[in-house]
Amino acid sequence: MKPIDPRLLRYAAAARGFVAASAVIGVVQTGVTVAFAWLLTDAVTGALAGRDVSASLLWLLVAAGSRGALIALSDAVGTRAAARTGAQLRAALIRAVGRLGPGWLAQRNQAGLAVTAGHGLEALDAYFARYIPQLVLTVIATPVLLAVMWWNDWPSGLTALITLPLIPLFLILIGMATRTVQRRQWQTLQRLAVRFADTVQGLATLRLFGRERRAAEGIRATADEYRRETMTVLRFSFLSGFAMELLASLAVALIAVSVGFRLLSGDLTLEVGLFVLLLAPEAFLPIRQVGVQFHAAAEGVAATEDVFEVLDAAALPVHNSSERRVGARIPTGSGGIGADPEELWTGGGELVVSGLRIRDLPPVTFTARPGTITVIEGPSGSGKSSLLAALRGAVDFDGEAAFADMDIRTLVPADWLAWAGQAPGLIRGTIAENVALGAAAPDAGGIRVALDDAGAAELDPALELGVQGGGLSGGQAQRVAVARALYRHAADPRRVLALDEPSSALDADTEARLWRALRMRADAGATILLVSHRRTAREIADQVVALGVSA
Repeated sequence: MKPIDPRLLRYAAAARGFVAASAVIGVVQTGVTVAFAWLLTDAVTGALAGRDVSASLLWLLVAAGSRGALIALSDAVGTRAAARTGAQLRAALIRAVGRLGPGWLAQRNQAGLAVTAGHGLEALDAYFARYIPQLVLTVIATPVLLAVMWWNDWPSGLTALITLPLIPLFLILIGMATRTVQRRQWQTLQRLAVRFADTVQGLATLRLFGRERRAAEGIRATADEYRRETMTVLRFSFLSGFAMELLASLAVALIAVSVGFRLLSGDLTLEVGLFVLLLAPEAFLPIRQVGVQFHAAAEGVAATEDVFEVLDAAALPVHNSSERRVGARIPTGSGGIGADPEELWTGGGELVVSGLRIRDLPPVTFTARPGTITVIEGPSGSGKSSLLAALRGAVDFDGEAAFADMDIRTLVPADWLAWAGQAPGLIRGTIAENVALGAAAPDAGGIRVALDDAGAAELDPALELGVQGGGLSGGQAQRVAVARALYRHAADPRRVLALDEPSSALDADTEARLWRALRMRADAGATILLVSHRRTAREIADQVVALGVSA
C-alpha cells in the first residue's frame, strides 16, 4: 500500500489542504520537541550545578503546553479533514455511478457499494486524524532529529541512523500480511451486508417457504466469520506493535549504553549526553506511531481503494461494442458525456433506433416522433423490457440509437428520458416525495395532476410510505411509479416518456383513464414509448413495433 494514495489528493481537495496543514504543524512540532529536550537538559544540568533554573522551568512548561496544543490541533484538523474528504469522495462516488449508468451498477455488489460509501468512508477519521499526521511528522521530524543528534554527538547519530531503517523494514513485512487479512475482513463485512439486505428484502418469501431459519443461520455464520477475521487483524496489529516497540527500545538502549560508557570515560559531557538521550526516543517515536496508526486506519484505506476503483472507471472513456451511428452528433457540453440542455434539443425530438440488438435477441428498428405513441409488444422473452433498458443505459447493445441526432450512449438518460419500469422502485418518504423524486423545487399542483393522470387520484400525496414503498398495494405502488414518470415528463415535455407495462396491475377502468391521459400528452406533442401486452394499448397507438422471439 502506498503511504498516501495520489488518487486521494486528486479526487479530494480537502485532502490536499490537510497534508499541507499537517506539514506546517509537523515543522512546528519538531522545533518544539528539540526546544523541550534542550530546556529539560538545561534545567537538569543547571540544578546539578547549583544555578537558578526558574526561567528554564518556565519555558519548559510553555514548550510542554505548546506540544499538547499542537497535538490537539492536529487531531482537530484531521477530524475536520476526514469529514470533508469523506463528503467529497461520497459526492464524487455518486456522480461516478451516475456517469457509469445503471448497466454498470446492475453488475456490481450494490449493498457492498453502500457499505463502502457509508461505514467505509466514515472510517477515514483514524486515517486523517492520526495516520497522515504521523506520516508527515515522520518525514519532517525524523531527519531533523537525526541531524541534531549527529551535530551534537556523531556516534549516537550514527547508531540511530543504522538502527532506524530496521523499523520500517519490519513494518513493511508485517504490513503486507496485515493488508491481506484486513482486505479479507473488509470483504467479509461487505458479504455480511449483502446477505442481510437480501434476507430482509426476501423475508416474506423465506417465511412462506419455511426457510427463514436457514437464512438466519447464514447471517450468523457470516457474522462469525467477520468476528474471526477481526481477531486476526488484531493479532497482526499487536504483533506489529510489539516488534516496533522492541526494535525501538533496543536502538535507544544501544545509544544509552554508548553514551553511558563515554560519560564514565570523560569523552562526553553530561549536557550533550543528556540532550542526545532525550532526543533518541523522539527520533524513533513518529515512525513507531505510523505503524500503530496504520492498523487503525486500514479499514478506511480499504474503503477508499474501492471508491477509487469506481472513480477511475468513471474517468475512463466510455466504450461500447458497436460503432456510433454514422452522422450522429456527440454533445460537447460535458466532455462528450451529457449534452448541454439547449444543444440537446436543437436536433429535434425524434428517437431513431436502427438494428439495435441486445445479446442474441433479434434486432429492432423504429422511429418515434413527437406527437406519437409507439407501442412495443411481443411475447415474453422477446426483449421488450430489454429494449427500454438499452435506451436508459442499463445494458450494452449493438446497432444504432440516436435522440435529437445524438448517440444515446453519449447522453445522460435523465436529460432526455422520463421512465417507469415494472418494479416501482419507491423509497421511504411521502408519496409526493416519491413522485417528485430528484426535483429541486417540487410542484404540489404538478404532483396532483401526475397522480390523477396515473389513475391514483385517491392517494394522499402526504401519505408516509415505508421502505420500498411499504404501505401501498402492488397496483398503488405501480401507479405512483407511473406518476413519477409523468411528473418528470411534465417538467420538460420534450423528453421521451417511456413506460414499461404501466397497466399490468390496473383494472380496466383505471387503465382506460391512463390511456386517455397518455393520448392527450401525445396530442400535445409528447414522444411516448409504451411497452404493453394489453390489446387495449393498440387503440391509442400511432405505430406498433412487434418483437419476435427469433430473427
